[in-house]
Amino acid sequence: MTTSDERCQLAFSLAGTEHEVLLLSNLEDVRWCSGFTGSNGWLVISRDSTTLLTDGRYMEQARSQVPNHVDVVECRTAEVMAETLGRVAPSGTIAVQEGDLTVSAWRRIATAVGRRLASASAELANLRRAKTAEEIATVRRAARIADDALASCLELLRPGVSERAVRDVLEARMRELGADGPSYDTIVASGPINSARPHHRPTERVFQSGDSVVIDVGALIDGYHSDMTRTFFVGDPIAELLDWYRTLLEAQATALDLVAPGRAVRDIDAACRAVLARDGLEEWFTHGLGHGVGLLIHENPFLNGTSRADLRPGDVVTIEPGLYRGGFGGMRIEDLILVTDSSHENLTSSPKDPTCPR
Repeated sequence: MTTSDERCQLAFSLAGTEHEVLLLSNLEDVRWCSGFTGSNGWLVISRDSTTLLTDGRYMEQARSQVPNHVDVVECRTAEVMAETLGRVAPSGTIAVQEGDLTVSAWRRIATAVGRRLASASAELANLRRAKTAEEIATVRRAARIADDALASCLELLRPGVSERAVRDVLEARMRELGADGPSYDTIVASGPINSARPHHRPTERVFQSGDSVVIDVGALIDGYHSDMTRTFFVGDPIAELLDWYRTLLEAQATALDLVAPGRAVRDIDAACRAVLARDGLEEWFTHGLGHGVGLLIHENPFLNGTSRADLRPGDVVTIEPGLYRGGFGGMRIEDLILVTDSSHENLTSSPKDPTCPR
């Protein structure tokens, strides 16, 4: 397990060797480097020191969470935070996380410190990619809870039960099993309209015989997420839906087989789409193949046809092709995958049989 000091110095090095100070404003990065879980905080890192700036709501919490090498300074307003940054880092170039700051925040900081700010290296976005053994254990537990919760809810997938009813029971069951809550807004999408919307929000629509039902569910534990999707058919679906599902399952299996360290994510995406194209279905796959999962539900690396990323040991990623045609229906199959030193491990164990219990 890496220490907080080692993580801070890794962040500092990834930001670019030409910078003398790194300002971490992304709260997940602040948490990963320092242990601080509050909703307002900056971590100021140099070669010789680390300082957490936060407001009075979190002073006691911060002192109990951060290690001894991190100084904690109270800043009651955003203006005071920027001014304090100037005092903590009185000289040298300050590297900031450009994509995490608003234009007004950038200007406020630059004015307060009285010197130029620089964008941290793009490589800093990969700070949390390689998961530690402890992080992997937490994600694995979250994935297991989602698997078990889904299994306990399958009996609800019958005509007359609503999307919201399944969502509510599923999320309550995850908490009963030890989750802090869901990883995201649980998706239960049914029928020819709703199941064709990849990020549908559950409604009072009730399942009908012949429906496809897409359930996208994850558990949250200690800030770490899991992510999984399964598709089910209520009663007997039309033959074309079954044909779609068989092709989608083959496409996902093709992608899974290619997951390994050093593999270009765009090649995995292409191989999956080739299976769909063979059966004339590629146009209905309207999003990327997957994404990294950790302290954020969507983080590096992102798996799609334009990415230049290669998979690395320690990556935790989703493989989630889907097919969606409004008025006809939709489906998605998603697993959570750990990239190992030589291959991969599937952290998701829910069966992919789309048949609902009779």
